[in-house]
Amino acid sequence: MKLRVLGCSGGIGEGLRTTSFAIDADTLLDAGTGVGDLSLEQLARIDHVFVSHAHLDHVAALPLMLDTVGWMRPAPVTVYALPAVVDVLRRHLFNWHLWPDFTCIPSEAAPWLRFQPVEIGQPVDIGGGRIARALPAHHVVPAAGWHLDSGRGSLVYTGDTTVNDEFWPKVNAIANLRHLIIETAFSNREQELARVSRHLCPEMLGRELDRLERSAEIHITHLKPGEYEAIMEEVQACAGHHEPRMLAGGEELEF
Repeated sequence: MKLRVLGCSGGIGEGLRTTSFAIDADTLLDAGTGVGDLSLEQLARIDHVFVSHAHLDHVAALPLMLDTVGWMRPAPVTVYALPAVVDVLRRHLFNWHLWPDFTCIPSEAAPWLRFQPVEIGQPVDIGGGRIARALPAHHVVPAAGWHLDSGRGSLVYTGDTTVNDEFWPKVNAIANLRHLIIETAFSNREQELARVSRHLCPEMLGRELDRLERSAEIHITHLKPGEYEAIMEEVQACAGHHEPRMLAGGEELEF
């Protein structure tokens, strides 16, 4: 499998896109503003969208994508998320008030959108031997991370999360782990804000990485714009023997 970073910023600005990753040619992992850089042809090929949580920086492009290319597709786009996340998307986004309900457009028999609720640990077969599983996350709203397994290697994405006791045993059980994408939204001076908003800062990240027992490339995502260099300096100082690096737009990871 190949992951391409469409967006990995904690905010917007010139050249900055919020969280969204393309998996091969037919799958999205979150659907932030970076999805808007795909061509119409690329958008129309997306069959699967795995959503970590319903915050706008992770789903902003989803309704726009459906509105743009739904009519070009022979089948609905399937959105996979925790049941509580699906409920939020139904009630607060695809509700006819903020955006049309594409689960019944153009008809209930042939919609452009289908929701598939999944539980933590439940395998989702997305074809070609590729499996996705939701992982525990601890955020201010219902949230999950995701484990993507090609059969030859695995990538884990934490989604938005803070200190997470349930997460690490599941990650350490992944024998073919190659990549870990983990958020660090705030600097250490904003540790209280990180705690309240249930994100990580470098000191918290360092303590979390101490629990990682597998060898993997570690990629830092979701940094706040304007603080990239300062946060990464603190990440390097707090990471112990690990060597995390900042994820970049356009980067590709194979596994």
